[in-house]
Amino acid sequence: MSRYDAMFARLAARGEGAFGAFVMLGDPDPRASAAVLDALAEAGADMVEVGIPFSDPVADGPVIQAAAERALRAGTRQADCFRLLADFRARHPQVPVGILTYANLVVARGRAAFYAAAAKAGVDSVLVADVPAFEAEPYAAAARVAGVAPVLIAAANTPPATLRRIARLGQGYTYCVARAGVTGAGEDVRIDHRAMLDALAAADAPPPVFGFGISRPDHVRAALGGGAAGAISGSAIVDLVHRSGGDLAPLRRFVAAMKDATRD
Repeated sequence: MSRYDAMFARLAARGEGAFGAFVMLGDPDPRASAAVLDALAEAGADMVEVGIPFSDPVADGPVIQAAAERALRAGTRQADCFRLLADFRARHPQVPVGILTYANLVVARGRAAFYAAAAKAGVDSVLVADVPAFEAEPYAAAARVAGVAPVLIAAANTPPATLRRIARLGQGYTYCVARAGVTGAGEDVRIDHRAMLDALAAADAPPPVFGFGISRPDHVRAALGGGAAGAISGSAIVDLVHRSGGDLAPLRRFVAAMKDATRD
């Protein structure tokens, strides 16, 4: 049983949804990033998703783009990211960890080498945000060889045939975008994805987890009430890390409140 399977089973037995927390590795610097990762798990995040700093993160809004730029200026490189993740895995052996990244970073290292490095660091899944489902086969195959779950993105307007492909290729969970556009916080999120969720369920897809715009407890409740197995918050957390100036107490309170919303 994978860490994701174990997590979803454990939460279902308690009547809870999953709360996932996203941060940019190396922001504001690698040393501080390690403390941020620990704070997420200790405050109650069920799963952790991380970004690897990249100069052209096309799926990310300005908050996460700025975090990637700060991390790059601090000298963060892929090797630092995998080292951070390996250390986190040693401290938190049961928390599922996923990478959200871009094709340039995977291909530059070599698909097999990238997924092998992720697996060695204890990573559970990789989502390559700018690879569409019809081009995802070689990425998914390389991930499976390494023992890493390939996560794919589904949206409310994704055609049924593509949803079936996403279900066939994906493992761990299915990343479902809660709204159109790039990542961001502070906007209303309308969860009206029943047709998409029904199609994914019919195709036996991994559990649906909503992201993009999840920034308040009521967003989490809306996602779970709309049929999701969980919700991931990214921009709100990344912004909080930046504005808190090293004080992790506000981050811990935010994560705890978002997790509490999964129990309603």
